[in-house]
Amino acid sequence: MTQALKNKGIHEQIEALERILAQNPAIPYALEVLHKEFDHAYLGAGCIVQTVWNDQTNRSIDYGIHDLDIVYYDEKDLSDEKEIAIEKRLQSLLSDTPFKIDAKNEARVHLWYEEKFGKRIEPYPSLEDAINSWPTTATAIGVKLDQKGNLNVYAPYGLHDLFGLIVRPNKQLISRDVYEAKVAKWLAHWPELEVISWEERG
Repeated sequence: MTQALKNKGIHEQIEALERILAQNPAIPYALEVLHKEFDHAYLGAGCIVQTVWNDQTNRSIDYGIHDLDIVYYDEKDLSDEKEIAIEKRLQSLLSDTPFKIDAKNEARVHLWYEEKFGKRIEPYPSLEDAINSWPTTATAIGVKLDQKGNLNVYAPYGLHDLFGLIVRPNKQLISRDVYEAKVAKWLAHWPELEVISWEERG
């Protein structure tokens, strides 16, 4: 498979994404677990993007992947204790996978974001609003199974950059320092990436 996918239509891209993700056994397994455990939750960001990068650069499909990022939205219980309990349950259910499980309630991100990143943010009104703010256009992606078991993809900036191996800042929330640190980390594993600098437009 080549980067030619970046110039395909969205339906072809989603079909290709589904084929690629199926190569990484942990992803379909995690999607099935999330489908049973939540009414609405996504597997997102790094594990999705890096699986595609590995496919596009002919690397082992799980190369460089450290965790499975799971996001859900529960505005009725914003406690740290509930989030930890859910993460531990998912860790137990997904203990056969080789990756760390990172589960976040996006309804409570505003409670800790300023302390961690030095910037105050408003509460996200939805799970999709949270994904809209993720650090790059390619990594702002979440996947889940619909009621029929088909892959549902939420990618507010499309899939062109993902399949084009393009790292482009999404400046809605991220700072330059955080972006450049992520870029350096990714380039160490995937030097083929085309990085759009913080100053560039578009």
